[in-house]
Amino acid sequence: MTAAIDVEAALARMVEQLRPALKSDPLMIGIHTGGVWVAERLHRMLDLPEALGTLDISFYRDDFTRVGMNPQVRTSHLPVNVEDRHLILVDDVLHTGRTIRAALNEIFDYGRPASVMLACLVERGGRELPIEPKVVGERIKLGKNQHVKLLGPEKLELRIQETNG
Repeated sequence: MTAAIDVEAALARMVEQLRPALKSDPLMIGIHTGGVWVAERLHRMLDLPEALGTLDISFYRDDFTRVGMNPQVRTSHLPVNVEDRHLILVDDVLHTGRTIRAALNEIFDYGRPASVMLACLVERGGRELPIEPKVVGERIKLGKNQHVKLLGPEKLELRIQETNG
């Protein structure tokens, strides 16, 4: 079984939730890979003047020794200093919170931001860390054998898929 989520509607909800934060002239940062795809869309929809930042958290993951290196490690790019800046951190799916923890660790290696607002296209159950998004496109509840997959980057498509076992 595969179900689809309306990505365009979820992005529109995120844009409306993000508009009040634009008063602080935030820097938007996407987490590779899906978070960058979502951030690129939001960045264009909000017409943000500052270049988009990107993070690859491969070296910051807490399961690095168990699962090994991501075969497609990318460079992180923050176009400006994050010190005392308001940041919008964007990811595609928030599940356990471990990806966000790794992203925060990497951001703090670059400097100490004034604030970090978390924006996620999809929030699903299963949190292991006390991390909550401020901006959410879609909240879903999934069964044990289900996961969410973002396809892109040209046309973003979210699918809920059944896994065996």
